[in-house]
Amino acid sequence: MGTCRNHPDRESGYRCMKYGYYLCEECLCCNDLDMFCKARSSCIIYFLTSKKGKELDEITEAGN
Repeated sequence: MGTCRNHPDRESGYRCMKYGYYLCEECLCCNDLDMFCKARSSCIIYFLTSKKGKELDEITEAGN
C-alpha cells in the first residue's frame, strides 16, 4: 500500500506498474493508453478504467 500521488493523505492499493506511483479511486486512470506498457496485460488500473469506459459506452448507446 502507498499514498495517492495526487492526494498524499489517501492510502491506495492501486499501483501503476509502469511508473511505480499509487492512485486513489478518484484519480484512477491509465495515463498512457496509447503508449506501450509491458505490464498492461496484468495492470489492475488499466483493467478497471477500461471496464468503466466500456460501461459508459454501453449506457450511452442504450440511451440513443
